[in-house]
Amino acid sequence: MLTLSNIFVKYGNRTLLDSVNLVVKPGERIGLVGRNGAGKSTLLKIIADEMSPQEGNVVKPTHFTVGYLHQDMLLPKGKTVLDETMTAFAEVLALEQQLHDIQAELAVREDYETDAYHKLLEDMGDLTEHLHHLGHATTTADAERVLTGLGFLHADMTRLTDEFSGGWQMRIELAKILLRQPDLLLLDEPTNHLDIESILWLEDWLGKYPGMAIVISHDRRFLDNVTNRTVEIMLGRLDDYKAPYSRYVELSAERREKLASAYENQQRVIADRERTIARFMAKATKTKMAQSMQKQLDKMERVEIDEQDTSVMRLRFPDAPRSGEVVASAEHLTKRYGNLKVLENVDFQLLRGERVAFVGQNGQGKTTLAKILVNAETATSGKASLGYNVSIGYYAQNQAETLDPKITLLETMEKYSPPEMRTKLRAVLGGFLFSGEDVDKKVVALSGGERARLALACMLLRPFNFLVLDEPTNHLDMLSKDVLKQALLDFNGTLLVVSHDREFLSDLTTRTIEFRDHRLHEYLGDVNYFLDKRRLDNMRQVEMRTTSGGRSGSGYARPDEQSKSGTALTPEEKKQLQRTVQRSERRISEIEAELKKMEGKMAEADFYNKPESQNVLQKYNSGKSELEQVYAEWETAMEQLG
Repeated sequence: MLTLSNIFVKYGNRTLLDSVNLVVKPGERIGLVGRNGAGKSTLLKIIADEMSPQEGNVVKPTHFTVGYLHQDMLLPKGKTVLDETMTAFAEVLALEQQLHDIQAELAVREDYETDAYHKLLEDMGDLTEHLHHLGHATTTADAERVLTGLGFLHADMTRLTDEFSGGWQMRIELAKILLRQPDLLLLDEPTNHLDIESILWLEDWLGKYPGMAIVISHDRRFLDNVTNRTVEIMLGRLDDYKAPYSRYVELSAERREKLASAYENQQRVIADRERTIARFMAKATKTKMAQSMQKQLDKMERVEIDEQDTSVMRLRFPDAPRSGEVVASAEHLTKRYGNLKVLENVDFQLLRGERVAFVGQNGQGKTTLAKILVNAETATSGKASLGYNVSIGYYAQNQAETLDPKITLLETMEKYSPPEMRTKLRAVLGGFLFSGEDVDKKVVALSGGERARLALACMLLRPFNFLVLDEPTNHLDMLSKDVLKQALLDFNGTLLVVSHDREFLSDLTTRTIEFRDHRLHEYLGDVNYFLDKRRLDNMRQVEMRTTSGGRSGSGYARPDEQSKSGTALTPEEKKQLQRTVQRSERRISEIEAELKKMEGKMAEADFYNKPESQNVLQKYNSGKSELEQVYAEWETAMEQLG
């Protein structure tokens, strides 16, 4: 059991943690939530003994072990991925070296009858038993299993850690911590650099973990799947709920509603009594009674409504200028970095008004294709092009880091602003929670979340009709993510978003493109539809048990599985169903294109005054009905294919 008592931390005039208490019991997995800068990471550092509070103490049992994954970490250079990961077994490695030394000594000794020789035999037996208890025979296999679960390929095991980006180095550090199996896991934003596949694997691993865990994450679904308790830090205090995140949100709202009702009722009672006391005090015969009532009123335990930080940015994307029907396309596109093949002969088309999500393992080409489509990178071969009158709004994965740290927020906005927006910059910054003197702060002084908000603010200074967002939620807190998602739902242009956040993607897009094996695999639905079609939570297991569908001229593929009944399809049945799927998909695309054209006509101001309006409306309704029928035909064929 871990106990925090009266922890107090103050920075300047700001109290970060105000005499907070927390007890963590065996088996508990706590989601630590709160706004950016609320003190979550500070609390983890205190628990991990990386900093000391100004007041209070942390009590841990003897021999209590803690594994801490923080956001700022640096691996030593010069080791392979596997060798660095094996340092997690430092005790095992040291014991193995002792055993090796004893065996080497026994090989050259001949004093078989001496006490010293027998002592070496005893030590060798003790070491062998201890190593067996620690499971030393499977350490390498365990390390490879965890690394594979976190997305490393077998070929990566012998590569140097220096060759990997910071996100992949974080995975190595996470693997080491998981393999140590400490009594308490402290995980600060573990999903920030993980793809959906690795997040699902980590959820499964944590579900079987026997120890305690405290997790900071802005990924709602991850918190719901791995935690059984939620602790919120707000304005220096802790609010504790024995429930995962989504249930905590409901309980918190119910609690505040009851408090508000109790507060209003009490205020009415207090007002009535104060009026009575004032009346009685005016009469000499009732002064004592009034004084007695006043004492009772003073002793009344007052209902208090805690302050709540509900400030959120105001975000609305500008109306999108009308573009051509085809917004972006790629034909026979291949991308290599030296000998590394990322994309091979892929085709892709994005139509006006579509909302598409790119998902899949890191390193499979999601960001690469997004960059090629917005002309931020060139293809090795093949062709990528933008449609007529397409204007781009692009938020890169490292957009917040590209801001000049030496200039102020206002100077940053001026740098990205067209002349006509210059007078509105302070108002725009205010909408992103930067007001008053904040605008004169240097960018270097901002937190990760604040930089992300500033980068979004810069993007809104010019209108666009093709919005491309690459991991936009990495540094945003829960409320900011909600605001961004609602703004995207209201955006009337074409959307392409690269993300691993399942809750954020849920119901946001209508097509999901999975990047796997240098190719694109299309799913006509949002991320939930995609995950459902992949069947199992651990998508890597699916890939091991199934093969990709036949390669089509479009560059897309679908999983080739058994029929839903579990009976293997004959080759002829499979071909027939695949032909049905392809025919349905072609017809769906045709109908949707026709409907979009008719919607364009129907949006014209004088449409209903034109003679052909009734004919267009009849065709439109007929097209909608046919679309439903073709979708049903497609879905039936897909279900039979698996």
